[in-house]
Amino acid sequence: MPSQEPPRERLVVTGRAGWMGMGRGAGRPALGFWPTLAFLLCSFPAASSSCKILKCNSEFWSATAGSHAPAADDAPEFCAALRTYALCTRRTARTCRGDLAYHSAVHGIEDLMSQHNCSKDGPTSQPHLRTLPPPGDSQERSDSPEICHYEKSFHNRAAAPNYTHCGLFGDPHLRTFTDRFQTCKVQGAWPLIDNNYLNVQVTNTPVLPGSAATATSKLTIIFKNFQECVDQKVYQAEMDELPAAFADGSKNGGDKHGANSLKITEKVSGQHVEIQAKYIGTTIVVRQVGRYLTFAVRMPEEVVNAVEDRDSQGLYLCLRGCPLNQQIDFQAFRAGAPEGPGAPQPPAASPAPPAPDTFPYETAVAKCKEKLPVEDLYYQACVFDLLTTGDVNFTLAAYYALEDVKMLHSNKDKLHLYARTREPPGRAGAAPGPPPAPWPLLGTLLLLALLPALPGAA
Repeated sequence: MPSQEPPRERLVVTGRAGWMGMGRGAGRPALGFWPTLAFLLCSFPAASSSCKILKCNSEFWSATAGSHAPAADDAPEFCAALRTYALCTRRTARTCRGDLAYHSAVHGIEDLMSQHNCSKDGPTSQPHLRTLPPPGDSQERSDSPEICHYEKSFHNRAAAPNYTHCGLFGDPHLRTFTDRFQTCKVQGAWPLIDNNYLNVQVTNTPVLPGSAATATSKLTIIFKNFQECVDQKVYQAEMDELPAAFADGSKNGGDKHGANSLKITEKVSGQHVEIQAKYIGTTIVVRQVGRYLTFAVRMPEEVVNAVEDRDSQGLYLCLRGCPLNQQIDFQAFRAGAPEGPGAPQPPAASPAPPAPDTFPYETAVAKCKEKLPVEDLYYQACVFDLLTTGDVNFTLAAYYALEDVKMLHSNKDKLHLYARTREPPGRAGAAPGPPPAPWPLLGTLLLLALLPALPGAA
């Protein structure tokens, strides 16, 4: 007998079966089709920032999610949503020709329309408008379960939580949960965080053609389903698109009892977003500075270390740092300035080549001094970025990264760092891991394996 599940639910179940690679998490055994697709999308740098396929995906999700999900006998409504989705992809087709995410969406739409006997001609769906709370309503539910507030639950424990910080900004520069500071190439898609509660993935693209200098152009955060607190939520940002909502259009954790323990707040339109995940005691700050994104997080050590199998977890940057072959020694970048007396430069650490039309060293120093008077590693990162990119916005990126440290780091004695970290061979930061080149290939293979199964396996 044919399944009586709603069309979209069958799609989600099929997607779960197709991807088991990010761990069981705290709730559902897999991520579901849309979060899976979101994870894969960030493995393929968009051909152009004007490709708006993520917007099309979000609108289709919003039209078919939650209370709007069509029932089994609502094929006309589901078909209307698919036609709207198809129309959106056609509008962005010209700017998405080289984007694999776009072609994946087009293929998925065609299969779904065939599966549900949808005609290409017909009515489209109107966007669903979310009901906003009245002004001044904090949306806090006084009856939210205690388990949905990490700090409140600690009165039953022996010790207060210890918090850690990780940040990524600029060219890019990484500050790990253990306060190691590295400058990395890491071009393409890389995992920043991967634990039982959330996954964070970044995509870094070259700042200038032919230069090793890269910066973050895309960010995906997946908050996993957690008990009675929150539904699974996806947040995505990319160049010139810093949303003030999750991918489904919501601003909290969904329909569960403790939904408001996950909230997103827009601090500065298009420039600064803050996400509070109180159920795991975590605060995330995402900014767009100039053309590129910065990331900062405050997280309890208990959450950082909550993984199913630490030994097989693989590389993730906030915990293990960048691999040696991806690190850049920016202190040796200054022409003619050796790192130290008799200090040989490791072959794995290589300075980035200078870019054309960049600032003279004296000018870069003066500009960075204006915003960063303390000559710490944030100041040095600022100088390095101006020398390698010529983009003065990287001065602000370093400045805001330090401001986020001041807000998020629990140890005020560690706000400024002065000694750059280079992991010697054999340490976790130098542990062998997948090089960046196979990531797009891996994403391609996963996507090709997933897509044919979506409609047919239901």
